[in-house]
Amino acid sequence: MPEIEIVLCEPLYEGNIGFTARVMKNFGFNNLTLINPPEIGDDAIARSSHARDVLENARHVSSLDEIIDKSNLLIATTGELSKSVSTAMRMPYYTPSELRDIIKDIDGRVSIIFGRENWGLSNEEISKCDIICTIPTSHVYPIVNISHAVGIVVYELANLPRGIYEYASRIEMDALHEHFNEFLNTIDHPDYKRENTLVMLRRIFGRTMLTTREVSTMHGLLRRAENRIKGITDTVNDEE
Repeated sequence: MPEIEIVLCEPLYEGNIGFTARVMKNFGFNNLTLINPPEIGDDAIARSSHARDVLENARHVSSLDEIIDKSNLLIATTGELSKSVSTAMRMPYYTPSELRDIIKDIDGRVSIIFGRENWGLSNEEISKCDIICTIPTSHVYPIVNISHAVGIVVYELANLPRGIYEYASRIEMDALHEHFNEFLNTIDHPDYKRENTLVMLRRIFGRTMLTTREVSTMHGLLRRAENRIKGITDTVNDEE
């Protein structure tokens, strides 16, 4: 991946700057540049939470030209799109999920520009950018808060692993299937249905990808059911 720079063009509210710093750090990004921002005060600091370092290390510039000088590729984000490919200002456009493949092999800085909260980026600013990006939204309420827009884009670009947890081993799963086989004896499941039932259980558990703990819980439930069934049988026999 290239070096990703998030650029807020003349943001109006310091709180949104703080939220932007926070969501950037959530997904592993720390290169924030601000074009003519408002004064950064307590509101921005509070909303940045544990990303105060991103906020305090943000680069401050006075124009988009200063971004262009240091960037290899400029991406303009916009919610207002051209109606036809014949109008090239805001066309063609790409979604955040498509950006990753477009920029993945770039060796250099990619600057993603987010416009003002009230009217976004001007045509002049967009004309200086190489790629147009838009976030698909509902027509009922298409306007996305600037920090939310940043969050959507950096999430798509982060490609962070979700983390792993321990799935049940083959030995553990085979033991569970055998336990179910024994349980079918306990409940007098018809022999002619047994093979199909066991295959269905294997397919169900194959789709669910059980963890070690979940397999253990299944064994516990089966044992409890078996004990309860045996207890009822024993009681009936004693009465007889």
